[in-house]
Amino acid sequence: MLQQEVTNIICAGIGGTGVILSSSILADAAFLAGYDVRKSEIHGMSQRGGSVSSDIRFGQKVYSPLIPDGEADYLVLLHPDELENNLYRLKSDGVVIDISMIVGESKDLTLLNEEKYLPVNQKNFNICLLGALSSYLNIPYECWQNAIFSNLPKKVHDQNKGVFEHGMKLTEYIKSK
Repeated sequence: MLQQEVTNIICAGIGGTGVILSSSILADAAFLAGYDVRKSEIHGMSQRGGSVSSDIRFGQKVYSPLIPDGEADYLVLLHPDELENNLYRLKSDGVVIDISMIVGESKDLTLLNEEKYLPVNQKNFNICLLGALSSYLNIPYECWQNAIFSNLPKKVHDQNKGVFEHGMKLTEYIKSK
């Protein structure tokens, strides 16, 4: 049975971090799970490293693609500099999913180039964060997998499947603490 309320998720980052791709995968996964889905994007100066964000809303019935300030259930940060720009949009009990789940408190994206973080790297860490987010949502794994595969080229399917599952395990570890 689908949830009655609307789930509100903001994906935020800077140009080139995969905000639009991540939000498309999330919206597709929710749609495949049978939800009514709305999505909006703000590109800004994305080609010059500026802020990019996307609102994704899903539930039994969604009327608007825009999330009111202070109503986001989840904030998926694809770049640590975007926390201050978007924190006011999160509910007081909302959850932040960010790079610190992968590399710890330093939040340094260049650390993803180090071998110890494999299979995650700077090109696919957004998929890892979606895996972390998935542990909080009522969307079946198969829907996520189909959404990832339909949005990415076949040559990276296996790698991104592993990265997504790595993100799921990170959240399970954090929740168990």
